[in-house]
Amino acid sequence: MFHRCGPLFVVIALIAVTFISTAASAQVFETKAKQAYLIEAETGTVLFAKNEDDLIPPASLAKLMTMELVFKSLKNGELSLEDTFEVSENAWRTGGAVSGTSTMFAEINSSIGVADLIRGVIVQSGNDSCIILAEGMAGSEEIFAEMMTERARELGLEKSVFANSTGLPHPDSKVTVRELALLARHIQQSYPEYYPIYSELDFTWNKIIQRNRNPLLRANIGVDGLKTGFTEASGYGIVSSIEREGRRLFLAMSGMSSVKERAQEARKMLEWGLRSFERRDLFAAGEVVGAASVYGGESSRIGLMADGPVSIFVPITNSDRLKARIVYDWPLTAPVEEGSPIGTLNVWVGDTLSQQTPLYAAESVSKGPLHSRALDALQELMLFWL
Repeated sequence: MFHRCGPLFVVIALIAVTFISTAASAQVFETKAKQAYLIEAETGTVLFAKNEDDLIPPASLAKLMTMELVFKSLKNGELSLEDTFEVSENAWRTGGAVSGTSTMFAEINSSIGVADLIRGVIVQSGNDSCIILAEGMAGSEEIFAEMMTERARELGLEKSVFANSTGLPHPDSKVTVRELALLARHIQQSYPEYYPIYSELDFTWNKIIQRNRNPLLRANIGVDGLKTGFTEASGYGIVSSIEREGRRLFLAMSGMSSVKERAQEARKMLEWGLRSFERRDLFAAGEVVGAASVYGGESSRIGLMADGPVSIFVPITNSDRLKARIVYDWPLTAPVEEGSPIGTLNVWVGDTLSQQTPLYAAESVSKGPLHSRALDALQELMLFWL
């Protein structure tokens, strides 16, 4: 089947899923959150999705991207935990004690080390600490916000836009719960040396002790991060991660009506995600997943494989068919080198697109003889008009 997509076509090849005759369809699960997205960390399996691509104000959940830039700079050696930044009047007025917002209580014109500012952001949700870091790293919060959006695009987050480092209300700031969950997963996997800060229960600065605002950290259920947020426009939100018996989930939710409802709904969904799914191995490492048509090559088809084993989590009950399709841009023309990215393996559990795995050429295909290329060109032309 061919679907027109701009100047190209997307080829969707249905592949036989003989490795499992029945799998499970998405279980019926309800949440009071207006938007929610739950994924399993290792395989990227989508366990639950509700309005996951709605654009919403980020609130303090924007601080996840602020920290991603800080962690990246630390990892690259552009920043040190021992570096210090001055507390400007802007940071003090906009996010400090006089602002009436969540604050680290940084004193104006003082200097604070990066290590303490990080905890001011993560544990205390300090708006002043975000602005201090933004101004210290980029010269102004406006430039830092542009860097946040640019970094989001580098990470494959296509919709999120950040207008400040804090998540304070701004008409241009917008995120989706899908992209927040993916960002949280990236932070945990890319910066394991800094991720444990998200589980610290309290932090003291300026002789003021503040407890971590994540309500699930003290529930002893395996939650070890990440962030809560609230705005009148989007309600109460949370990005959370839980790890138990070697399985980790990431959850992003928004639109709850109260602090209590946020904690209850997040815990309910995380617990459901852990107990209601089981792992199924679909393809081993190095196993050919399927094939794509090649035009003008010595061979008319090329094998496709993932860069490792392919596994997915499916609901334990409510059996239904598991569907898998290979999607790639058509036409694929020779030469094609081994290892070249070709397309994706999309797997549906019931009606939910649960997993997308990049696929690569399993071998090389060189250009074929002239007569073969001419025949393929004719076939390509006929298929285009069809």
